[in-house]
Amino acid sequence: MASLGRLEEITDLRAIWQNDAKDFTEWLAKEENINLLAQSAGLEMSAEETQSPVGKYHVDILASESGTNRRIIIINNFSATDDSALGRLITYAAGKNADVIIWIVRHASDEHKAAVEWLNSRTRNNTGIFLCEVKLFRIGDSEPAVKFEVISRPNNWAKEVSKISEDATDIEKFRFDYWNAFQDYAFDGGSNPRFASSYRRWQTSSNYGVVFGTGRPGVSIIIAKTKDDIEAGLNISGDQELFSYLLTRKDDIESETGINFDWLELPGKKGNRIRTKKSPALLTDKATWPEQFDWIMNSVLNIRETFGRHIKESENEQ
Repeated sequence: MASLGRLEEITDLRAIWQNDAKDFTEWLAKEENINLLAQSAGLEMSAEETQSPVGKYHVDILASESGTNRRIIIINNFSATDDSALGRLITYAAGKNADVIIWIVRHASDEHKAAVEWLNSRTRNNTGIFLCEVKLFRIGDSEPAVKFEVISRPNNWAKEVSKISEDATDIEKFRFDYWNAFQDYAFDGGSNPRFASSYRRWQTSSNYGVVFGTGRPGVSIIIAKTKDDIEAGLNISGDQELFSYLLTRKDDIESETGINFDWLELPGKKGNRIRTKKSPALLTDKATWPEQFDWIMNSVLNIRETFGRHIKESENEQ
């Protein structure tokens, strides 16, 4: 019989991350690490900004949820939960107009678990607080492994949104049905396993656009569904240098993707856009929805993989 090692918990988190506001935050913001947290919480999210200012304070990580573009704030505390941290959490959420709050601690007290559960019981369906403990383990002399344990989550978070407001417009109802059908096609139909393994379901809404993460803070893929066409594009927020770099690679990028993009430099706006369109793609023509869904999934993967390579090259050249 093979010998088995013993799982040992590393109780001193600062042996790995000396500073929770700096070392841990920078580690967590990386795609492969924030995905660990996302999986534990049942979310699909990407980091947008670290140490994001809120008045005289800073939110550790500002993130967005793929699909819904709900704003997420992540607060890190290596100490046990305390009243002052809970107060700051609410202040940060208000300052960032956050829909989702993730509070990461070393240990969650019963009192603060109860406080989070009370707050969750009084929030809307699309908002809430996750209380998570971060733990480290090793087997023998192995490298440490991290685990995020969700102690409290929003009520009924796992439930799908199954209806839309009765006073919604006809177009809103069509969009709601469209994104519901897209998720069934993408995640239950098995038509594109690479897409299904890269992303997860989100709470369906009647928004005209959905957002997918790229793993790079401030860079996201936006799919916009109008009545007559579909737009797929990369949004680069607050990083003019990256947009300019990618623009110098325009010929290579368009050759690799097989797409002629519109490169939209938007001075004074929150971000620059690189986009392509599928037209016609009628929202009301349900018979063509599967074709539209295939185009969306292929576009998201194409943009993510091709631009991702060039973004990594830009980081290596810095």
